[in-house]
Amino acid sequence: MDRRCPAAHPEDPTPCVGPVSVRVLDAAGAVADGCEHHGARMLASLARGSVYALPEAPDGVAIRVFKAADGIRPFCWIDGPRTTPSQLSRAENRARQGC
Repeated sequence: MDRRCPAAHPEDPTPCVGPVSVRVLDAAGAVADGCEHHGARMLASLARGSVYALPEAPDGVAIRVFKAADGIRPFCWIDGPRTTPSQLSRAENRARQGC
């Protein structure tokens, strides 16, 4: 089995995309480094999370992860109906509010 980045959730079946290039922080200050793909998926699943580029990361990586996370539903690998705000992406919640 291929090793995945630390930001990959154990239940998320998707492989890493690219090298580890971002650091994702939760509201309590816990951190996980990850590829762009898993960094975005992790950020989408956090309330008040943030993302930073690692020192050797390509330009713009943190903003790409931030923008991608906006359209990803929290814990997007879990199947089932998604109806409450906590189950929808930030973009979906803004659209529901007419923003």
